[in-house]
Amino acid sequence: MEYLRQRAPIIAGTAALFLVTLVANELLFPSSEYVRGANWIYLPAGMQLLCTLLFGEAGAIGMLCAAWISCIFLYFPNDPVRSLMYGTISALAPYLIYLFATRVLGLRTSPSNLTARRLLFLIVLYAIASPLLHQLWLAMQGEIAGAGKRFVVMVVGDLSGSLIVIYTIKVTLWLMVRLAPLRRRPGDY
Repeated sequence: MEYLRQRAPIIAGTAALFLVTLVANELLFPSSEYVRGANWIYLPAGMQLLCTLLFGEAGAIGMLCAAWISCIFLYFPNDPVRSLMYGTISALAPYLIYLFATRVLGLRTSPSNLTARRLLFLIVLYAIASPLLHQLWLAMQGEIAGAGKRFVVMVVGDLSGSLIVIYTIKVTLWLMVRLAPLRRRPGDY
């Protein structure tokens, strides 16, 4: 319980970031949904992976809370089992990638050794893992019709959303560093 109390701001913050990204996705790409829960562009995927890579378990818990909220109130309001499972899988997939990154690739608690190549590798891995887990669960529920197409749409959506979010943040941070000297006034020296 102490763990949750100490990490509550991170959990709440990551959940809020996910939900803001979800709203942005709905506003920017209203026609990108193939079927409920499968989008050609899915910005929240990038936020899920980023927050989990940066904050580990606390990020995953925040993503879990936000995914349950979005599934219960937006995607599947009349299907509590699907809401629970989709939300759980949505948080589990980036957490599994985080575990892989820390245990196999040696990612530290600070992402200082997360090179561009490793980040791209993790994005691609995540963009495959999340749709695969979703489709496996749907297959266990007997929903196999259209599974291949849903899988492809979700891979494309998670990959494009992750690349857009992560590289938008990366470019923004780069610009902030580059433009910082230009904002100094002569009296600041």
